[in-house]
Amino acid sequence: QVQLVESGGGLVQPGGSLRLSCAASGSIFSLNYMAWYRQAPGKQRELVASITSAGNTNYVDSVKGRFTISRDNAKNTVYLQMNSLKPEDTAVYYCYAFGAYWGQGTQVTVSS
Repeated sequence: QVQLVESGGGLVQPGGSLRLSCAASGSIFSLNYMAWYRQAPGKQRELVASITSAGNTNYVDSVKGRFTISRDNAKNTVYLQMNSLKPEDTAVYYCYAFGAYWGQGTQVTVSS
């Protein structure tokens, strides 16, 4: 079993920044691959960024150059640094670990 607890969401103005955190516990194997997804109202959940235990990363095109995923293996924590936020980034952001483990989600709202 894997438990994922997200934090760091909130309301921010366009152009602002937020950092999301995902603290993980449980199966170390599942933590080899972790990711952030998001789901906006009326839309499907989409992969935003992923990272392996070796530090290999991948991003959806819409966030490249603005978001950075990172991890601290000693703390079993994954981060998503979000800069230059846009209204279209508004969504519930979910942490994911290999094996279909999900966090509870954290709301990010970008609005003036």
